[in-house]
Amino acid sequence: MRALILAMSILTVVASAGVANAGLSSSPRTATAPADPATATQDADQQDANQQTETQIGLTKTKRRAVQRGLTRLGFDTRPNGTFDDQTRAALSRWQQERGYPATGFLDAAQYKVLMAAAKEAAKSDRQARRSAGSRTRQSRSAGGPIGAIGGAMHRVVGGIFGR
Repeated sequence: MRALILAMSILTVVASAGVANAGLSSSPRTATAPADPATATQDADQQDANQQTETQIGLTKTKRRAVQRGLTRLGFDTRPNGTFDDQTRAALSRWQQERGYPATGFLDAAQYKVLMAAAKEAAKSDRQARRSAGSRTRQSRSAGGPIGAIGGAMHRVVGGIFGR
């Protein structure tokens, strides 16, 4: 019986070998390239941003506020109210001019991605700076004052007695 099961298994494998031709592929595979700000700059140079390109992005009021906050983080002060008023358009124009884009005051998809990525990096560095400044403040507060002096003296006395 075992021999019959083994023979049937082998015949099944041999019969199905023509169905699946496994092996290495000789055709080249294409890989998707990661988003690169330099590529986005080249794409944006081909087409000026205008009201139509900005409308195509589909910016909600929340995303407009994020753009305004991003501009402020990058040093282009604007009020985050969710509407692109004259102040925001002027800040966008200055940002575009600094980045080498045509200064239209309107965003396209590529510029939006670059702006949001730069704002995210600026926010991350701001958080790191606040963390390190906060830790210095806490350390200086905990060691100072009369309580810190008494605690330090007690540590030296008790440490000397117990050999620590």
